[in-house]
Amino acid sequence: MRKQTIMTWNLGKGSRQLKSLLVTGRMFMLLSLGSMVMVLVIGVGAIIQQKSSSSPVSSMKGFAASVSEGTFNDILAMEMPGADDGSTSSSISTKQMSAFLVQVLTDINPNDPKSLLAREYPGMNAESAVLIRPGETAGTTVEPEDNAPIHDGSDDPVSDPAVEGNNPGGDGSGRPSPDADEDFSTDGGSAAGGAGGQTNTPETQPDKTPAKPTTGSKKVVFIYHSHARESWNPVLGKTVEDPQSTTKNISLLGKRLAQKLEEQGIGAIASATDYPTAIKDYRWVLSYKYSKKTVTEAMAAHRELQYFFDIHRDSQKKDLTTATINGKTYAQVFFIIGHGNPNWKKNEAFASEIHTALEKAYPGISRGVWGKTSANGNGEYNQSVSPDSVLIEVGGVDNTLEESNRTIDALAKVISDMYWKDEKVSTKVAS
Repeated sequence: MRKQTIMTWNLGKGSRQLKSLLVTGRMFMLLSLGSMVMVLVIGVGAIIQQKSSSSPVSSMKGFAASVSEGTFNDILAMEMPGADDGSTSSSISTKQMSAFLVQVLTDINPNDPKSLLAREYPGMNAESAVLIRPGETAGTTVEPEDNAPIHDGSDDPVSDPAVEGNNPGGDGSGRPSPDADEDFSTDGGSAAGGAGGQTNTPETQPDKTPAKPTTGSKKVVFIYHSHARESWNPVLGKTVEDPQSTTKNISLLGKRLAQKLEEQGIGAIASATDYPTAIKDYRWVLSYKYSKKTVTEAMAAHRELQYFFDIHRDSQKKDLTTATINGKTYAQVFFIIGHGNPNWKKNEAFASEIHTALEKAYPGISRGVWGKTSANGNGEYNQSVSPDSVLIEVGGVDNTLEESNRTIDALAKVISDMYWKDEKVSTKVAS
């Protein structure tokens, strides 16, 4: 008789074990996925935070900085009908929006071919300069050039004394060279003699109009030139790559700016120190070291100083540095911010305020606000001395003095309006 073996399976117990295993596996998978998602979120957040601190395209604030003022106003007007005053036509174009979206999604700037290669060549994009805030016509904005002079200008021939004055260190007005502590505010340092001369005028009835505000004896604006010999081809009557002059140079614009600010009641000092002459064993690469000493000495002598402007001219050609506004040509300006300054964002806010006001009054006059590092310039530009310190490039090598003077006059008006606006705010707070 054959024996039969019968085996019984406890299906209930096996089912419970299988379910327990599946639940454990599912929990493990969920925990793994959750951990992975958390790591990804933290990593992406860190990358976004890092990029938002150096690139202006990663946030709403950055978006506003990455498009022109007119474009941003048009975008606001879509949601806020009252924001459009109807005085200007829409500046939004398919090309502008497409370029912006491409830059956000790919980090490639369609207006800068180098950005396409920067992702593939290690180090090419490191410490790169960035356009923080473009102007109205910034679609083809080119980075300002900061080139060392081909020669230091000391071998320039002396021109007719009737034109430039007998002193080779003069300012083009025929006056002797100023002392280091000379205060230009009395006549603004004008090459034409300024407003400091006394003239006999007939007696007139007392003016009943309210007196203009004035800073009195206080000097609140300091203007200087780290590269004081920068000049212009039309002014020198020749065509060279880098025009330099000991007399007819960028210091003329500084003196005019001081004069125009004085006319607005704002005490200003313009330094025309020629560092190649003043500094023994002068080296161009140390220009900002020399000029920083000038700034700190001025701050010690005039503790009320608030605004500091280092005026330069760009090395670009006229087609990149000129704007036509209401039938008149102006030398365009570029504001340079040094990212080597730990507090550069405060300086950028100051420069952007001037830029925005200029663009509102003279559309197209500003080429924007450019941030630079030590990899493509000095990187600090003496801006750590004050949050209200900025380097301003006025025009280029081919602009005329007349075009540059028009821009200086516009700058003076905007700066004076800003100053008195800030004074009213501070007065209200104090009261």
